[in-house]
Amino acid sequence: MNKLTRGDLLSLEKYAEVRPEFRARVMAHKRNRQLPIGPNATLYFEDALTMHYQVQEMLRAERIFEAAGIQEELDAYNPLIPDGSNWKATFMMEYPDEVERREKLAQLLGVEKHIWVQVADFARVTPIADEDLERETADKTSSVHFLRIELTPEMAQAVKQGAPVSMGIDHPAYNYTAEPIPQNIRDSLAGDLG
Repeated sequence: MNKLTRGDLLSLEKYAEVRPEFRARVMAHKRNRQLPIGPNATLYFEDALTMHYQVQEMLRAERIFEAAGIQEELDAYNPLIPDGSNWKATFMMEYPDEVERREKLAQLLGVEKHIWVQVADFARVTPIADEDLERETADKTSSVHFLRIELTPEMAQAVKQGAPVSMGIDHPAYNYTAEPIPQNIRDSLAGDLG
């Protein structure tokens, strides 16, 4: 998959003009890329469009227009674009109440190592989590993790040919599955594979 370059980005002025339409398109796209697993966990699958939006929003919010600052944002978000043999996702444990969130995150140490993906009858794949930095302490896990789900060529081909995909979490304190994942999400993820 192609990574974003400065040439893909709009100036702050141009982005302000097209932002409502661009945002609507991205939000519609994201609906096919969000997978809840149980009541409190969600995988948000990233791609070039979601990262393009994220970079544009960061440039807008921070009023970044200098080349070095723009490149910094590209360097931060390009690693979240799938490479053709994998899926990349932001994994979030979502507890609206702060006290409950603190309590649950203490119980969920290592949850990111208990996520699994299965294509048809192939072996389960455990995503590679947090390649950029450690997001867990001795006392609690983070509510946000970044995942790379690496597929074999055979798995990728099966997905492109319509094979079912299941995902789940088998942590002792949080055990839920999405079997199989909804067709619209499966079809969107198939587009990430080269």
